[in-house]
Amino acid sequence: MSTTIMTPIPLESGFPQVLQPFPPIDGLINRQRPQARTRRYHLLTAWTAAVAAMCLLLVVVFHGYVAWMLAHPYVAPLTSNPKDAIGLDYEDIVIPSHSGKTMVSGWYVPAASGDTDGVTLASSATASAVSSTRTVVFSHGYGANREETWVPMYELTNLLHSLNYNVVLFDYGYASYEYKAPATGGLEESQQLLAAVNYAKSRGAEEIVVWGFSMGAGTALQAALQTDDIDAMILDSLFIASPDTLYNNVKQIVDLPRFPSMTLIQSMMPIWSGASLKQIPVDRIMDSKGYNIPLYIIHGTSDAKAPYQTAETIAAEQSNPLSRSWIVPRGQHEMLFREYPNEYIQRAALFLSQVNQTFTSDAV
Repeated sequence: MSTTIMTPIPLESGFPQVLQPFPPIDGLINRQRPQARTRRYHLLTAWTAAVAAMCLLLVVVFHGYVAWMLAHPYVAPLTSNPKDAIGLDYEDIVIPSHSGKTMVSGWYVPAASGDTDGVTLASSATASAVSSTRTVVFSHGYGANREETWVPMYELTNLLHSLNYNVVLFDYGYASYEYKAPATGGLEESQQLLAAVNYAKSRGAEEIVVWGFSMGAGTALQAALQTDDIDAMILDSLFIASPDTLYNNVKQIVDLPRFPSMTLIQSMMPIWSGASLKQIPVDRIMDSKGYNIPLYIIHGTSDAKAPYQTAETIAAEQSNPLSRSWIVPRGQHEMLFREYPNEYIQRAALFLSQVNQTFTSDAV
């Protein structure tokens, strides 16, 4: 009996004789899930950072725009002139600011002929040879020009002309179309006002009164700290560019939080105006007893732009016997002349008369 031995057929080269077990499906899924979650986490983080950066950029840009608007307010162009508006002759003037950084353009309206400082002249020949030595320099408010129609400036110019005052009306740089300059909260504006005062002095003025409105009144206080050539001031609706006042005015337009809005706006103001609001001498203005000249401070209790308490505080600090204040119940910002024209004129004329009498007696 024969025995058949069966030899196993050799497997093809490279094919494993022992099959490796295939990893279970659950293991693959469990290994892929952490990787997918990691990718989703990184994408979410990247998108969140991008959105946050975009929001931060928008916040900075928005506050930068607000700062730019404060430095470059819209001001309507001039619509008339003293000759067309009230029939008074005038001269165009262009002078450099006291700092020399900007230019100032305006009008010079000479006093009425025939009377000089209250003395009637005997002949027209003498009248034409003698001019008034009293001058009022108007200091207009923020967002307005030398006309400032809502005050109204032309009517006051006509009044002063009849009282034998020369009048200087000029535009601050932010209101000028020919010599545009940014608003600086009174820093460079005070230099422009000093230039107007110096011009009045060069035209023979011996008694100079600055009549300021709103920020023009606050600018007058800054200028008075730097010169002895201002003999008296009328300050209507006094506005000082302090952080609190600026924030209250910005908040009336856009409801922004105090922080970080004011920090951002103040930090970007020097970019657009070249001046920092921290340079404004608010403390010196509020605490100074150095205004030894007569101040007439006029303010309304319903002033939404400048708190009347500021006016009261400054008025209480004055020691000159002619200094006084008129706090008008329910009076609104720069609308006091329109609301109480007769009383306004009488009070202002009386103050000017007393200042002139004192100035004349001191000069003798």
